[in-house]
This record gives sequence, C-alpha cells and structure tokens, in this order.
Amino acid sequence: MIKLYDEGIYLVNGKEIVKESEAKSFSKEDAKKGTIAYGIMKNHNVSGDMDHLKIKFDAMASHDITYVGIIQTARASGMEKFPLPYVMTCCHNSLCAVGGTINDDDHLFGLSAAKKYGGIYVPPHIAVIHQYMRENFAGCGKMILGSDSHTRYGALGTMAIGEGGGELVKQLLEDTYDVAYPGVIAIYLDGKPKPWVGPHDVALAIIREVFAKGYVKNKVMEFVGPGVSSMPTDYRNGVDVMTTETTCLSSIWRTDEDTKAYLSKHHREDDYKQLDPADVAYYDGCVYVDLSTIKPMIALPFHPSNAYEIDELNANLEEILKKTEEAAAKISGDRAHFTLLDKITPDGKLKVQQGVIGGCAGGTYSNIVEAAHALKGKSTGNDEFYLSVYPSSQPVYTDLDRKGLLADLMDTGALIRSAFCGPCFGAGDTPANNALSIRHTTRNFPNREGSKPGQGQMAAVALMDARSIAATAANGGILTSAESLDCWGDIPEYNYDDRSYVHRVYNGFDHADEDKPLRFGPNIKDWPEQEALADNILLKVASKIEDEVTTTDELIPSGETSSYRSNPLGLAEFTLSRRDPAYVGKAKAVRALEDERKAGKIDASLQPIFDVIKTIDGDVDPLKVEIGSVLYANKPGDGSAREQAASCQRVLGGLANITQEYATKRYRSNCMNWGMVPFHLKGQPTDFDVDDYIYVPHILEALDGDLKDIPAYVIKDGQAKEIHLYIQDMTADERAIVKAGCLINFNRNKKK
Repeated sequence: MIKLYDEGIYLVNGKEIVKESEAKSFSKEDAKKGTIAYGIMKNHNVSGDMDHLKIKFDAMASHDITYVGIIQTARASGMEKFPLPYVMTCCHNSLCAVGGTINDDDHLFGLSAAKKYGGIYVPPHIAVIHQYMRENFAGCGKMILGSDSHTRYGALGTMAIGEGGGELVKQLLEDTYDVAYPGVIAIYLDGKPKPWVGPHDVALAIIREVFAKGYVKNKVMEFVGPGVSSMPTDYRNGVDVMTTETTCLSSIWRTDEDTKAYLSKHHREDDYKQLDPADVAYYDGCVYVDLSTIKPMIALPFHPSNAYEIDELNANLEEILKKTEEAAAKISGDRAHFTLLDKITPDGKLKVQQGVIGGCAGGTYSNIVEAAHALKGKSTGNDEFYLSVYPSSQPVYTDLDRKGLLADLMDTGALIRSAFCGPCFGAGDTPANNALSIRHTTRNFPNREGSKPGQGQMAAVALMDARSIAATAANGGILTSAESLDCWGDIPEYNYDDRSYVHRVYNGFDHADEDKPLRFGPNIKDWPEQEALADNILLKVASKIEDEVTTTDELIPSGETSSYRSNPLGLAEFTLSRRDPAYVGKAKAVRALEDERKAGKIDASLQPIFDVIKTIDGDVDPLKVEIGSVLYANKPGDGSAREQAASCQRVLGGLANITQEYATKRYRSNCMNWGMVPFHLKGQPTDFDVDDYIYVPHILEALDGDLKDIPAYVIKDGQAKEIHLYIQDMTADERAIVKAGCLINFNRNKKK
C-alpha cells in the first residue's frame, strides 16, 4: 500500500505520523527545522537566509558527455583551478570507435584538465559515475552536485543534486547554487520487502504514485520510518537513485548502523554520523509506503511512471499492451512501426527479446549476486533473447569474479560487460528493430535503447528489477516475476578492494599544475560568442510542441549524438531531430536574419513585420531589435540534467522558450544560464503557429520588474495580436545572466 497525504504532517519520534489538521500543540516554524534536509542545507548555505539558499557543495561529479563543456565554460569565465574535489568519469562515451578518435580525445582532455586544474579523473570502464561517488565521496551530512540527473546519494546521508553544467561552473568559480528553500516530503517506509522484491520494484511503485500528480516536484524526498532499516544500504542505493524520476530536487535518508558498515567497508568510517529527524519534524507532505505490499513491477515504455505489477500486466496483456502501442505510434510520428501485441505467445505469455542489468541502478553488487543465484545451472536459451550484465565498478566486478559469480552467469549464456552507462542512455546493447528490452537501468524514455525512428528503426525498453529480469532470462525470455523463484536473499558479504582505483584513477585534487597544457582533439571546440540581450526582441516560432511532456532526450537526443557534445555547433545539428526534424533549418534561418541585422542590414522579408511593429512601438529602430528563434512546448525538460538541451537551442540563435510549465528546475536553469528568457504563456497557444513572429518590447525593463505580466505581440497577416507572458521568480544573478546573454558573459562582466 502506498498512500499520499493531502496535507502536511508532523513526524513524532521518527515513527508517529500526525496530520497537520489534527496537530494541536506543535510549532510549525520550529518543526520545519527538524528535518534532516533542513540541517544539511543550513550547514551548506552561505546566504544567512534559509528562505533563499546559496549553497556551496562539498564535491562535484561529471561524466564524459558533460565535463568538456563545463571546463570550457569555466575557462572562458576565468577559472584558474578547481576549488573543490571535482570527479570526471569516462562512463558514457566509452565506446571509442564511435565517431573515430573523438571520444578518447575527450578523455585525454579530461585527464589533462585534472592535471592542470587539480581534478580527479576516472578512466573508461573503471566505474560508472554514481557508483564511484558512492564508494569514494558520499558521506553523512554532505552535499554533492553532479552534471547528471541521477546524482543521488541520499541513502548514504548525502543530499545530492543533478543540474546542468552551468551550475557546476558556478561552483568552479566559487559562486553558489541559488534556490528558494524547497519543500520537504516524508517518504515513510514501513514493513519489509518480500525476498523476491528488489529496489527497482520499490522505486517504480513510488514513482507510479507520485509522478503524474507532481507530488514531490522540485522538493526533497526524505526517507524515514522503521522500514529504512529493513533494507541493506546497497539496496537503499538502488531505490534512491530512481528518485530522480519523480522530478524531486534531491533526496536524503535517515542513517543507521548499516550505513556505518557500508562506509567503513569503503574505508570511510569517519564519513558516518547518525542522521534522524528531530523528535518533532514538519513535512510538507507524506508518502506512506508499506514495503511488505510491494510486488515485482514493470514500467512499460515510455516512462518509469508507466508502471504495473508484473502479475497485473500478465493478467491483462492485450489491453495494456495496446495502450503502449498507441503511445509508440504517437512518439514515432508514423516514421517507424513498433508493435507489442505480436510478442504475445500462443499460450498468452509476453516474450521479450533482450535483458540488461547495469549502471548505477542495476549494476550494484547485491543485484548481480541475486541474478547469478537465480540463473545458476540454468540457461538463457539460444533463441533471440539475450542477457547483458554490467557491474557498476571495477571493485564490484572483481569481487563478483573472485566469488565465481560472473562465471556462473557466463555459463548460462549471459554476457558480462565492463562499467558503462550506455544501455541507460541509448548507446549500448541496442536491440533489434521492433524488439522489447527489459532493463534494470534508470530510464525507458523513447530512444533510450538506441533506436532511430527517423530512419524507420524503433525498439523500446521496459524497466524491471534485476531479480525479475533473471527470472525472465531463466525462462528463455518469457516475462516472469521473481516471485516464481525461491532463491533470494543469500548474499555473501561484499569485499571491497580499491586496488583498481589506486592503480588507474588520477587524483590531482589540491595538486593543480597551471603549467600543464590542456590536450585538445579536433572535435573539441570553444563555445560560440553570444550577445547581450537587447531591449526589444523579435522571436520567430521555430517549433511548437503540444505534447503533454517533452523530454530532454527529445530536445537533444542521447545515444550516438553524445560523441559530439564537445562540439557545440556540431551537436546543435541534432536539436529536436527525433521530434521535429525541421527545427534546425528553421532556427538557422532565423539566425541568418540576426547575422544580417548585426551587419547593419534588415532582410527585406522582415519589412512587413516591422511595419506592423511600428504601429505598436513607433520609435523602434529595427537595427536595434534582436532577432532570435523561440521554441514553444507545453512542458519541456523532463529527464536529463545535461545542459545541451538548452545550449543547442542557444547556439542556433534561440532567444527564449515559451511554456505552460517547465518539467524540471534544472532545465529551466539551463535555459537561463545560456541566456534564454524562460517565458510562460498565459492561456493556451492558439494565437501563434510555427513561422509566426512574436515581438516583445522592453524585455530588459521587464526583467527588472515583478515578471508577472509581460505584454507581447503576435505578428501575422499584417496585424498584431497582444498576448501575455510571464516569468516565474528569478534571482538577481539569473536576471543578470539572461541580460548578459549567457553565464560566460556574466562572469566576464564581473571581472571587468
């Protein structure tokens, strides 16, 4: 049973839930300070104002999709060395044949930056980013910032946040992460999971209940209650990393002796302290979870919240799969054909084509042990189904090897890979066209399995726990719940051995050598110069997306495009390529108009537009009106933290987004850090279409105001129609960044 409270609650002595409406004698103001999250944020806030936080983090982490761009931005902004531990892992672009030399060129750039600026460099195949941070940096009471959305170490007592690269740049420049104090939601765990229920089952059950309701959006999920101690820390890590899929800001768990044992095993016993809420703590809401009622789950394409109990799915296969086929048709836009009903066997079972257990969610020690035990002495079969297993780090890999568990898996026909995030973001183990893959990874968004609908190729991912994936593999690919087997819970003690880290990881923190050169490859390019925002702007609508949600994967695809993420202009060619292939050409055409304006010429095609504008704003000089493209989307930005979802629009000449709602704080932050105005629309987008112009006068003045009502004018058919925009609260720095044209300009201006 999972229950969402419709009001705030007081947690008394860590166990008793008292509804706010029924509380008589508690001080809400005092009780708000009783959460674990409040204490950690207070200790990291340098503003002196807990309503408006300015956070400095203890450490940061990036992978090889993001660290080049971050360092290039920080260099352009005047950075001289890394002021805090900054870990750069090579767990995403690890397949060095993709794009020729360019992936390993990025890796050597990262190593050279670690030497020059004092960083920590983790070479390819050694560890996935979040496992390395769990093993080496997460600790009780800490805060860590990462340029990956799944930066979550709450089960180790660390509040971790995934953000776009611009926020990491601010930390490298010794600035702060600025955010209003977030709400804190209690995730009250009771009972104990059944032996055949894994962390993914628990996570998917919670995500199913909270995502669509926005119950924890941009809030902190604080895991409390007696059920926390029913799960080992390795298991808790697997639940915690999936909190990102709820759209929360961060997570934190109460800690106990098992947390202490985990940190001690990783040679960091000094990083332990017991974290508990105060005797009376106030939470803005509560999710009550009876762990004993959770059953094996499956999240069907195309979102982790599209979750069902496996038994429920098997009992209603045709009805549920038909709905998913309809979603697939909408996503592919009739460019590719994907079916699920054809995967129902004559005896009414669901046959899948691939299984993957890996990454920061699935590739943990206990998950792989459970899979090995479930499959020992069995066969994955010699038909189309196959299973790949990716241990999350070399220490995990070597201990599984020394215990003979990898051999047990390989004997069944399973494939053992190295530490690599590819199956999670669409660059590894791409299945066949029209195939269904079951994965213990973090996401099952469209194209996360590597398909290309624009080229007629489409597959899909369903998320499942490693235990049920192993049970399915043992059944030759027939979807099978882990509850059907009786082999769970016999997990030998993990023996952590970090010799692979000692021998391969470069640890240069506090040893920066400014005389060391950076090593560049031919694909590593500087960011194009961006201009400061003009007082009047003319926006041309380059794309209009009215889907319920637009993911960052749709804004800039994951997978094969990742090799170009050190080349801003090269990567920008892929913007919206899987959702609106016409966007790039339209945005470039608008950028060409702006280039002409900067050269002192207004294109003849704009004369009728300015004729109308002069009826609104008679004194306007067309040569002083900045021209840029605008993207309209109902709710953009669900998913990844990677900043390129915004920066690609910007380098193509984007000046603004117009939305009903931003799906995540991190995408909105990315837009602002790249100098794009984050507009919201009052009302529905019925007054403009693609290729229409929208004139926004006096935007600089508006950015100095209360942001609540910003008049704009749709110019079409020789007439102007007034619409009304607004912007949600922005900090003083955010306003200044947008005015400056981007974070790089803002930082340069500060040094003048």
